[in-house]
Amino acid sequence: MADSAAARLVSTALLALSMVACGGSGPSEDASSRILEEAPDGGRVQSSEAGLVPGSGVVQPTSKSDGIGGEGLEPERPPPPPVSLPEGESRPRFRRPEAIRGVYLNAWASGSSRRLKEFVDLAGKTEVNAFVMDMKDATGFVSYASGVPAIRETGALGELRIRNLPDVLRRLESEGIYPIARIVIVKDPLLVEARPDLAVQDTAGGVWVDSKGLVWLNLYNREVWDYHVQLAEEVARLGFPEIQWDYVRFPDAPESDMARAVFPGDTLGPRTEAVRGFLEYARQRLDSLGYDVAMTADVFGVTTTFSRDVGIGQLWERFIDRVDAALPMVYPSHYWEGSFDLERPNAYPYEVVKEAMEDAIRRTVAVDGAGRVIPWLQDFTLGPPRYGAPEVRAQIQGVYDAGLREWILWNPGSRYSVEALEPSIGFHLEPLIRVGGEVVATSERFAALERASRQRSVSDSLARLAADSLRLAEDTVGVGGGGDTRR
Repeated sequence: MADSAAARLVSTALLALSMVACGGSGPSEDASSRILEEAPDGGRVQSSEAGLVPGSGVVQPTSKSDGIGGEGLEPERPPPPPVSLPEGESRPRFRRPEAIRGVYLNAWASGSSRRLKEFVDLAGKTEVNAFVMDMKDATGFVSYASGVPAIRETGALGELRIRNLPDVLRRLESEGIYPIARIVIVKDPLLVEARPDLAVQDTAGGVWVDSKGLVWLNLYNREVWDYHVQLAEEVARLGFPEIQWDYVRFPDAPESDMARAVFPGDTLGPRTEAVRGFLEYARQRLDSLGYDVAMTADVFGVTTTFSRDVGIGQLWERFIDRVDAALPMVYPSHYWEGSFDLERPNAYPYEVVKEAMEDAIRRTVAVDGAGRVIPWLQDFTLGPPRYGAPEVRAQIQGVYDAGLREWILWNPGSRYSVEALEPSIGFHLEPLIRVGGEVVATSERFAALERASRQRSVSDSLARLAADSLRLAEDTVGVGGGGDTRR
């Protein structure tokens, strides 16, 4: 695209992302009956899920007694001894599926015996074969009783949501379900409170706070790297075959905010090099374990399209060869008006995902040693239309039509559109998808796209005709009214 158009799209994309950022004031269909929850990497989405502390991104459990291993741990009690594999037991072994078809389980769902059973049953009945599970989320809390000294010292074990992680992993091993450990990095208010020196600093002194009231860890700081890599090493030893980094980036704040931000320890140069440097370091540390642990990273959806860093340190060509897979968050609701020449991208889930994946593929094949592309897909509602099975299945079909076979669904409350998932025995009826602005059978998608293209052509022609008529009228008035009107 042209440089000016690219600049405009960067600006509008970041504005859209900031509008839905945690702590912001994103749009809501019905603010009186629905609450906002945290989306991956800071977005907020509508959910009817109960138990959220509004604005905090912290999902409270509906029952403290629903955890595997007995009663939940009250925050004020001291943490239990570090979790470990039972004596004499070997580390669980998982075989990676040929194509990941996953869903996100928040920590409460992972630690609930009832909810975990529901997801295991879902995997048994559908194409789902992988769970992304929070080991540390954007609240800073670690989900299980970690033995990492720095983690135990920060108060990060104040809300233990998974009481017996080895049992959970052993259960998934027996069911043939592939677990992925999600670890959030720079979004960590607990670590900032305990170690303010690890945070982004303010030119006026003290910890930098952005205009949304958020604090951020400094990705240039090697202690921040070690804190999270030690956690990743621990969960790998416990049996996780894959580590997924989230918030591996710099703040997505307005320029007026960033003018006050200071990043001590900046010895790596551009922010893209800090992201790359962390990934290289984490890769070396995980490889040294000898477990063949895969490493992936969540990235902004716009990284598939933009040819330059939008300020957060994520540039496709600078990270794709340092991960086993990149997971762009190509949620249609997060794209601004005009993206992919669509007036309302959220209403065109198939088109957005397909084009974003085609851009990602094009850039990936040009990089030696590049990892795979596995998109995060949207299974939540953020503005019209309300998302359900047709919208979710449309995104999945967009992935397939772009030439990829893997995907993971995101819903912050871990509530999914089951009808969008292919049953293990195959679809009994052809699934419906939203494409071209309408809901049609999957086999009718190309006809729907053609109808939408014709409609846009007609609309464009009418708009040009109206503009030409207006100019003609203005010219006519100018010719007839050019005399001296003074009296």
